Amino acid sequence: MTAVLQVENLSKSFGGVVAVSNVNFAVEKGELLALIGPNGAGKSTCFNMLMGQLKPSAGKVFFQGEDLSGLPSRAIWRKGVGRTFQITATYASMTVAENVQMALISHNKRVFSVFPYAHKLYRERAMELLSLVGLADQADRHCAILAYGDLKRLELAIALCHEPSLLLMDEPTAGMAPSERERLMALTASIVADKGISVLFTEHDMDTVFAHAHRIMVLNRGELIANGTVDEIRNNAQVQEVYLGGGNLYESNEAG
Repeated sequence: MTAVLQVENLSKSFGGVVAVSNVNFAVEKGELLALIGPNGAGKSTCFNMLMGQLKPSAGKVFFQGEDLSGLPSRAIWRKGVGRTFQITATYASMTVAENVQMALISHNKRVFSVFPYAHKLYRERAMELLSLVGLADQADRHCAILAYGDLKRLELAIALCHEPSLLLMDEPTAGMAPSERERLMALTASIVADKGISVLFTEHDMDTVFAHAHRIMVLNRGELIANGTVDEIRNNAQVQEVYLGGGNLYESNEAG
């Protein structure tokens, strides 16, 4: 496989507190890679450095061979890196389709030249994306009345608007019921397979991770302590100790 993302010695300190320390990994093309760890392990800090919300204290981030270290989030987004967040952020007063259209308008650099006709632009492409995530039948509903699981699917459609090569998903199933978690991650896995997009995601639900990740990395106290297949991580004594004090990792549905 070919690495889409290459992270070298990534580190971040806040004063005297080291949040991430010398993290190294790669995300391959078409890979669904999970980054797990207990609360406070440094997962979100790592994500924020990858996407430009935080500037690394040290280390490099290469996307398709290009050094992204220190670039602002918008520049990284335009190069083909998308992101979804733990807490959904949509325009509640707009319809489902309009939320996707706004992302398409931004991607096509027409934010300052379209009003009052924005609602007419990129409707067809918005519907294609909504069909992809199973929301075409809710296109004209306002987001304020959308179920939480549907908001998560909408966020995925928005993240796909600029046809990213890499998608960062920060706890995509947080706050969802088990059946909703399974549907969202099955959908994500299907998109990875069909479009060859690489996905790096954080997740606390181990059933979700074990069911869908191609590979798993484990972060603890800012350091990468394990990197391997589902079976390797499930049977890793150090990972079991970090999560459950020596218990069997597979037996927990809500690790960390």
